[in-house]
Amino acid sequence: MHTLISTYLIFFKIGAVSFGGGYAMLPFIEEEIIKRAHYLTYNEFLDILAISQITPGPIAINAATFIGLKHIGILGAALATLGIVSGPFIFMNLASLFLDKYKNSKFLENILHHIRPVTVALIFSAFLSTFQKSILDIKSLMIFIISFIVLYSKKFHPILVIFMFGFLGIILTYLKIL
Repeated sequence: MHTLISTYLIFFKIGAVSFGGGYAMLPFIEEEIIKRAHYLTYNEFLDILAISQITPGPIAINAATFIGLKHIGILGAALATLGIVSGPFIFMNLASLFLDKYKNSKFLENILHHIRPVTVALIFSAFLSTFQKSILDIKSLMIFIISFIVLYSKKFHPILVIFMFGFLGIILTYLKIL
């Protein structure tokens, strides 16, 4: 019972203090799930991050669901998902009471203006952390560079790039080239 409550509370805390969406939550998830609670290893986290990217839905909810499932099971998945969304749900309901009244406020505008760069820093921090743990050799560096170029050129849909390299990995593994 203690594990169920702590799982909900960990994800509630992550959801309640994260601004900027799923990518901005990644440093908090990494800190709370890997470093403090030890629910996952870094490699497991990177695998869940990859799975969360290719499954439909918000990355934070997908990651919470997968982490809860891996750590506890179906009930853990439900509690982690509920935890990650209940903080923002409560916060936005409270904030909506004030946002309409103060939507033209310079004070609110200044707060949001200063939160934006912090959000970018959180996303960049998640990128650096993930990059350091994912780019392990020349092969993974080349996959990163090619994927980045293909995605940045906007000629291919991101899902197509994921599947392209996934299928390439399957073929090379089957042919015992990797």
